Amino acid sequence: MRKVEVKPYDEQWVSNFEEESHKLHEIFGSEIIEVHHIGSTAVIGLLSKPVIDIMPVVSDINRIDEFYKAMVAIGYDPKGENGIHERRYFQKGGDNRTHHVHIYGLGNPEIERHLAFRDYLRVHSDVAQEYGSLKEQLSHCFPYDIESYIKGKEQLVLEIDRAAVGWYS
Repeated sequence: MRKVEVKPYDEQWVSNFEEESHKLHEIFGSEIIEVHHIGSTAVIGLLSKPVIDIMPVVSDINRIDEFYKAMVAIGYDPKGENGIHERRYFQKGGDNRTHHVHIYGLGNPEIERHLAFRDYLRVHSDVAQEYGSLKEQLSHCFPYDIESYIKGKEQLVLEIDRAAVGWYS
């Protein structure tokens, strides 16, 4: 069973992202247009589960399935769309997860949503502080219940999403 742990920001998360981004470029080659560090580990100072969220943007999302074996070879578990249409999702680290890769095709609206959320938190440190505090509190309340942890932050995430999209546009 996976423990929900929220930790203080770690500068190592940036180099962890860069290292993994390099590996993804090697696998996907010219299919990748850009790679973004998203999620809480991409926001300096934000408390976070120590899992690096990576968002490659590719020219053709339908070609990504061809790279599953190469992703497995570097430790990823392919999850297909995993509930989000036109996304390909990969997890690394099993119960001690270290990375999530969310791949979208160019033009997918989820790309802007993820970037808006990240950038909004980078600029609005008061909101980032509130979000981090909530995550820390929930991790103590639900240390072995990831579903309750996610549900507990759902309302604030929706509020940040709404504010971020309006701000980002």
